[in-house]
Amino acid sequence: MNPASSTRVLIVDDHAMVRLALAGAIEQQDDMELVGEAENGARAVELYRELRPDVATMDYKLPDHEGDEVIAKIIGEFPDARILLLSIFETEESLYRATEAGALGCVSKAAEIDEMIDGIRAVARGEPFFSDGLEGKLADRRARDGLSPRELDVLRQLISGSSNKEIADALNMAPSTVKHHLERVFAKLDAKDRTHAATIAMQRGIVRIDDR
Repeated sequence: MNPASSTRVLIVDDHAMVRLALAGAIEQQDDMELVGEAENGARAVELYRELRPDVATMDYKLPDHEGDEVIAKIIGEFPDARILLLSIFETEESLYRATEAGALGCVSKAAEIDEMIDGIRAVARGEPFFSDGLEGKLADRRARDGLSPRELDVLRQLISGSSNKEIADALNMAPSTVKHHLERVFAKLDAKDRTHAATIAMQRGIVRIDDR
């Protein structure tokens, strides 16, 4: 039986093996208590409301929502919520979106289980915690201007191979407007051309293949 002062943890991950491994590690800690597990974003929000855990660990890629969307939903209802991102999608954009939504830190799923436990303890204290190298990625992203929603729309069309005319038709905008948006996309990404812009966007996690 864990003491009353134990950190109560909710695990959110769609992979059963990840939940199993993390749950086993949490249950071995004298200062932690596993209170619930959720396999998707909707269930995560539901369980958070019901259980009010001290810390929620959050995967970024869930079947129904992105992790940053779930984090924003929870933080919107519970501003003091403490959330640790546990993800294999450690691109600078996913880190930025998750922390902007309210996550206090991020631990790579490639990390040792002890590092994940350390991350939970730090976040429970209200302290940021990041795996090695991830703070640098986040700092790089924060130093750059993000793309507007319309610029993201144009970028997704570009990555799908659409011409300027096809982008204009798909997004119901004038070709000159498409050209303007592309110029801004290239400038913000420091890209030389369309192929370079697409490559940078994929590497940074700004757009993924399944977003197209």
